[in-house]
Amino acid sequence: MKVTINGGDVEMPDGATVGEAVRRLTPLTSGVAVAVNGEVVSRGGWETTALSESDLVEVLTAVQGG
Repeated sequence: MKVTINGGDVEMPDGATVGEAVRRLTPLTSGVAVAVNGEVVSRGGWETTALSESDLVEVLTAVQGG
């Protein structure tokens, strides 16, 4: 199935989870926030929240700086 992750089309296997989408972009779990179709998905729900065809996924990571 095709989903959009941070503005780019990505092919994911059927039944893929938010956690799998996050791992495509970063090995980090701390300082990462995810929204699917505009709804925030809590860290505890990443592995149980399945993605669907055409979902819009935004993965944001915290950046330190001064």
